[in-house]
Amino acid sequence: MIRTMTAGATTRRSILAGTALAAAALGLAAFAGAARAEGGPDLSDFAAIEAAARGQTVYFHAWSGAPNINAYIEWVGDVVEERYGIELVHVPVTDTANVVGIIVAEDAAGRREGGSVDLVWINGENFVALKRAGLLLAPDGEGWAQRLPSYAFVDTEGNPTTTIDFTEPTEGLEAPWGTVQLSFYYDSAEGLERPADVEALAAFIEANPGRFTYPQPPNFLGTTFLKQVLAGLIDDPQRLQAPLAPEDAAEALAPLFAWLDRVHPHLWRSGRAFPADQVAMAQLFSDSEIAIGFAFNPAAASAAVLRGEFPETTRSFVFAGGTLANSHFVTIPFNASAPEAALVVANFLMSPEAQLEKQNPEGWGDFTVLDVTRLDAQTRAAFEALDLGPATLAPSDFGQAIPEPHASWGEAIERLWAEHYQG
Repeated sequence: MIRTMTAGATTRRSILAGTALAAAALGLAAFAGAARAEGGPDLSDFAAIEAAARGQTVYFHAWSGAPNINAYIEWVGDVVEERYGIELVHVPVTDTANVVGIIVAEDAAGRREGGSVDLVWINGENFVALKRAGLLLAPDGEGWAQRLPSYAFVDTEGNPTTTIDFTEPTEGLEAPWGTVQLSFYYDSAEGLERPADVEALAAFIEANPGRFTYPQPPNFLGTTFLKQVLAGLIDDPQRLQAPLAPEDAAEALAPLFAWLDRVHPHLWRSGRAFPADQVAMAQLFSDSEIAIGFAFNPAAASAAVLRGEFPETTRSFVFAGGTLANSHFVTIPFNASAPEAALVVANFLMSPEAQLEKQNPEGWGDFTVLDVTRLDAQTRAAFEALDLGPATLAPSDFGQAIPEPHASWGEAIERLWAEHYQG
């Protein structure tokens, strides 16, 4: 059975917080270009990798804020232990940037092997930071994900976000694990008019004081919402695909903060407090404190209905011009203690079996990264038979998938948000 680490059990696998923060303060650029190409598992013989993985322990650092996701990771742990003899330890994460700090600190300390982190649930600026610092596993100087057996089923053509992470080419240094698109949910029994864009949302917030909020940045979903607002306001959306220089941030983000200044007095608790994460925001919706919530997982609302947390009349919508979409990934640090086992787990996470289990809304409901048409008839039929739930939009109803901005935009949003609203 999978183990989940607690605060008291992390002594052997942790770095002093001060050391991590000190290394991070030096700046990731200080470590850029470090070579990580030497040695590593031979990806040409995956059977040999599976044999070497038997008996290894994988410390999987993954967000732990949702019980259904934790339950899915536990299911994965049970399967890989029984099938491959791998022990999977879920190390709970609240902010992936802290995991980046651990890896950076270990590199600064010269810890080239036996690292604390074997596998990380990651994407966006955290992946960019580790990639550019040369702190990811690259056997023989190449990416590993595209050489895993399950990668043959990944929809790289129909879903380009499986190979581009926040405008950064993945180059096989992380394996796609799920596909998400921002969608909003509401109780259709209330009869509210669904906002069609960010301007309509602002009008709704003003007309319904206290009935809307968003998670506080740097929470990932909170920052995502702010990027969505910016995408609906900026004159040239293509600008979001290029790096944002720090000296240009105030000018570039002025429309976003003008919008926020307009709506904040009318938010839940008058914008003086914000939910910590998506779970806290969902609880506000469940308690009827807010009228509209949102999630990056398109099936999140249906899953909550099935668990009895949301009203059965809950439905979803997206903006007329589309919403942000991306894929999320797992990656392996350069100094992982169990690289073979981490590769086996990453391969299993991409497998049709694991992807089918994950897309079931009775569990997680996360959309697959696979091209279902490439699967065998039985598995394809199983995907097609999944009831996505009453609150999940059909794929054809999602409209345009807006690509994620360059990671520098999210970093600037979080920094300026803190300056504006936290003093």
